[in-house]
Amino acid sequence: MNFAGDFDLMEKQILVGHTDRVWSLAWKPATGVDGIPAVLASCSGDKTVRIWEQSPATGSFQCKAVLEETHTRTVRSCAWSPSGKLLATGSFDATTAIWEHVGGDYECVSTLEGHENEVKSVSWNASGSLLATCGRDKSVWIWEVLPGNELECVSVLQGHTQDVKMVQWHPSLDILFSCSYDNTIKIWAEDGDNDDWRCVQTLGESDRYGFALVLRV
Repeated sequence: MNFAGDFDLMEKQILVGHTDRVWSLAWKPATGVDGIPAVLASCSGDKTVRIWEQSPATGSFQCKAVLEETHTRTVRSCAWSPSGKLLATGSFDATTAIWEHVGGDYECVSTLEGHENEVKSVSWNASGSLLATCGRDKSVWIWEVLPGNELECVSVLQGHTQDVKMVQWHPSLDILFSCSYDNTIKIWAEDGDNDDWRCVQTLGESDRYGFALVLRV
């Protein structure tokens, strides 16, 4: 699509199902191309995650699964692993759930606990070996994926002085960005000498809150 000139966006479909505000959307990798139906995850204040799949015949999206009875408060963020095999969901109940697509069902295979309160954002690194989470407790957690889809916390990053609103990995490198209500964006990397994660740069204070990050290389 050429964005240099004028173009019109047309409403194609309204996806109806959630009963409270929808907070986050995530496309499943490697879907919507080469004849593979597009798959979209959505999460909501109704405590559920919905999986939508596009029909090859009609092009419309239908709800194929409702992931519920795991989170007890708003589900704020969702993110697929690069392989598309796992879905991470972060909730205001202070937990992050890891879902695996098994056959036609989605099963919660792990629940990550540690944040003191609301989890605001979740993000996978490029290889799918690390998951970052952040929250209202001003911290960023890095989790390593172990065999059997178990995840272990390998670092808790302290440095922000207010809620951390979003985390986002570099598209190809193990470099993590976080933005916060403290008006800063911090860049984190692993120290090659001792495997500790540290803040390598703080992008200077602005006069506005940082809410979201989008990286492009």
